Amino acid sequence: MRFSRKNLGIPYAVFLLLFVLMPLAVLFYYAFTNGSGQFTLMNFIGFFTNPNTLGTLVYSFAVAFVTTVVCVLLAYPLAYILSSSKIRAKSAVVMLFVLPMWINFSLRITALKEMLIFIEGNLAMYPFTNTVIGMTYDFLPFMILPIYTSISRLDHSLLEAAQDLGANEREAFFKVTLPLSMPGVMSGVSMVFLPAMTNYVVLDMLYNSTYIMGSLIGSYFAAYNWHGGSMIALILLLIICIFTL
Repeated sequence: MRFSRKNLGIPYAVFLLLFVLMPLAVLFYYAFTNGSGQFTLMNFIGFFTNPNTLGTLVYSFAVAFVTTVVCVLLAYPLAYILSSSKIRAKSAVVMLFVLPMWINFSLRITALKEMLIFIEGNLAMYPFTNTVIGMTYDFLPFMILPIYTSISRLDHSLLEAAQDLGANEREAFFKVTLPLSMPGVMSGVSMVFLPAMTNYVVLDMLYNSTYIMGSLIGSYFAAYNWHGGSMIALILLLIICIFTL
């Protein structure tokens, strides 16, 4: 038997079969069946007729959207300044923003919660704002790194050519730097928006709340309603795929 590079794909194919395709098959089975194992569309209909699930979906989308916008507004200027500066230890400065990710997630959110309690006194006064703060604190490094990488790899001769053709720094930024750095921005958006739709740990630790899609799915499975929970997870997966495309 001759060895070829195709043989290297066998472990990956087995992994996909066991941990991607088979779980998806189980998800589809429970989503379109009832407690008796019979095919039904009631789980699908129930999602769009239940105001609780629709409200949670809208709230989750709003949190994810605002969190993503805030992360972009914070990360892009920072990444641009770092990549265009003449600091020798740029990687060390970038590492300072990644450093909090090395600390236990629960410990970080707990510390953030205590700080917000010290500032506000009662977290229930601004639930949406505090949720966005928690999500931004958690996902900001995932936005900084891809934008920083994309800007750092830009061909500076393009900026010089733009300036030779009469463009000032502002015009060169909007016509050269920004368009060429968009792949990094989109990569950061996908790594922030999609997890923020389902990241219930922040809400659980700040408010002990289930008002986000991840918590809602978990509550269905905790109540042994695997069929309803699977349908919600399947619809959320479909929404995420459409957004990604």
